[in-house]
Amino acid sequence: MYKETNLRSVIKGISWRIVATTTTIIIVYLFFGRLDLAIATGVLESVLKIVLYWGHERIWMKIRWGKKRIVPFNIWFTGLPLSGKTTIADGVFKELKKLDIPLERIDSKDIRELIPNIGFTREDRNRHIKRIAHLVQTLQKNSISTVCSFVSPYKESRKMVRKMVQNNIVVYLKSDIDTCKKRDYKGVYEKALRGELQNFTGISDVYEEPQHAEIVIDTTKISIDKAIKKIVEYVKGNYVK
Repeated sequence: MYKETNLRSVIKGISWRIVATTTTIIIVYLFFGRLDLAIATGVLESVLKIVLYWGHERIWMKIRWGKKRIVPFNIWFTGLPLSGKTTIADGVFKELKKLDIPLERIDSKDIRELIPNIGFTREDRNRHIKRIAHLVQTLQKNSISTVCSFVSPYKESRKMVRKMVQNNIVVYLKSDIDTCKKRDYKGVYEKALRGELQNFTGISDVYEEPQHAEIVIDTTKISIDKAIKKIVEYVKGNYVK
């Protein structure tokens, strides 16, 4: 949500008064034929009306009547590791920012760097997702929408997110293990197959497919650009009008 600053209000007042004062000077001069009187009248009028305009704007800023609250939404990307969540979510965030709405980007990698001691057991993951849902909930209270990308493999944690936040849009990026392995620039799938990574989704732990996702995109068949376009069009059609 954006707030008009005092400086912006003053500059708006000045720019308007330049136009209005010029008009006043011309009118007074045409009626009385005295340039000195016309200029004096224009200057006096400008000073008084700039002050009045500023006060008028401040008063209306405090009046809630007629204001329309921006209803926040949450786009929740879920899918196997390397299914394209971060890449597509980044693209969607970039496109939605062009609409000039309050928006924040939350990615699992960034959060785990901030809280490095998070485990990967079912209990740990569910607890972690609950923290994220609480963060989104807090942002929404300030009319800030969010774009989140988390593996979130368990149905109970996704259900918890839906319950805690409003206007939750689940985007399931569907992909098979073989395709994800090909995209594995970090080699995490190989490590998981060798047993070096425990509770790795899709290898040593389950991924429970969403049954009620608002958007399902098969990233093995649809390009990144088309996926981004589809999601952005959905959000524009349902939440940003």
